[in-house]
Amino acid sequence: MNSVLPRMEQGGKVGLMKDVTAVIQAGGLGTRLRPYTLVLPKPLMPVCGTPVLELTLKWLRRNGITKTIVTLGHLSSLIKAVCGDGSQWDIAVHYSEEREPLGTMGPLRLIGHERLDKTFLVLNGDLVTDLDLSAFIKFHRGHGAPVTVAVTKKEVKVDLGVLHVQDGVMNGFEEKPTFCFTVSMGIYCMEPEVLGLIPAGVPFGFDDLMTTMLERGLPVRVFEHAGLWMDIGRPDDFAKAQELMAERMDILLGY
Repeated sequence: MNSVLPRMEQGGKVGLMKDVTAVIQAGGLGTRLRPYTLVLPKPLMPVCGTPVLELTLKWLRRNGITKTIVTLGHLSSLIKAVCGDGSQWDIAVHYSEEREPLGTMGPLRLIGHERLDKTFLVLNGDLVTDLDLSAFIKFHRGHGAPVTVAVTKKEVKVDLGVLHVQDGVMNGFEEKPTFCFTVSMGIYCMEPEVLGLIPAGVPFGFDDLMTTMLERGLPVRVFEHAGLWMDIGRPDDFAKAQELMAERMDILLGY
């Protein structure tokens, strides 16, 4: 049996993922990873020798997704050359190319209702995770909100003394504190109605979408994930991924 076929197919859960399209955002310039991304698009940056986009496609297929749309911009021909039609991973890969950068959500309007007419996923093209997509989509469909954001906990250490000040007087002090935040994983489950909130032909980011939905009183639900998650968008993160993923490549590749 093909090693990238989803384990869930043996469990009879294919129906949950039927007709769910995954949009992979791979059109960014990857400016934080320069100079590497001057010659290689960020989704093709290797994690332990395997392009992160390949890891993403195999993860999607193992979770029962059979159709993807990859948004393209910077060095698009290289991504097409590596991924082709996706048949080598038993997943259909289609493309949507931006003439100019449209942000993280703008490309969805370019793809349009014709191809995103049912519940769909959106995910950044520079992440590695073991998120259970069947649980994620089941949660999304159970609450009725137009958007569900996968989130995780992120600790941020401040390597300085932090003073709490009120009216010019210190009223508290913490030495090199660590703060914990709930952060977006760059993975979203959406309904087609969201496309109507995205303007055509102009850059529109995730922050713009969240602000618009808050202003209009539209609900956004979150799905908490406590497992593996990392992105490779910064040099330090990219280096860390090489170290951490060496022990988990067998899991991520589906062997």
